[in-house]
Amino acid sequence: MSRKRNDKENFHVMSSIRGKNTKLEQTISKAIWRKGFRYRKNVTSLYGKPDIAIKKYKLVIFIDSCFWHGCSLHYKQPTKNPEYWRNKINRNIQRDHEVSQHYLEKNWKLIRIWEHDINHNFEHTINYVCDLIKTSKEQHYIK
Repeated sequence: MSRKRNDKENFHVMSSIRGKNTKLEQTISKAIWRKGFRYRKNVTSLYGKPDIAIKKYKLVIFIDSCFWHGCSLHYKQPTKNPEYWRNKINRNIQRDHEVSQHYLEKNWKLIRIWEHDINHNFEHTINYVCDLIKTSKEQHYIK
């Protein structure tokens, strides 16, 4: 016999899910740190609280899990409470778009890394991120 969760139980489950310093974030941030780049994590003073930020070079990095950010390749809608999940994930996608637009309009460099990129081609993903950081650094010193 299954029973429907009440709002208090839903809140408890959702509040136990990490919003920052996830394994994905730790994996990427440690790899970037080992390559010699310094940054700040989960910067609350920046719009959308980027997972990684280098303010000096006007660069933000967001690490998006396939589930929570509605990856078109890998997102699978839960069968329980589908309306809730559809609304939740659609709002996350909308927020991602708003945050991306904010930084692009302000001429910041924006990197969005999908979970599947990390899982399937980690070294390429890290090299891509490091190359963009290097380019941002060079452009900063040219000004």
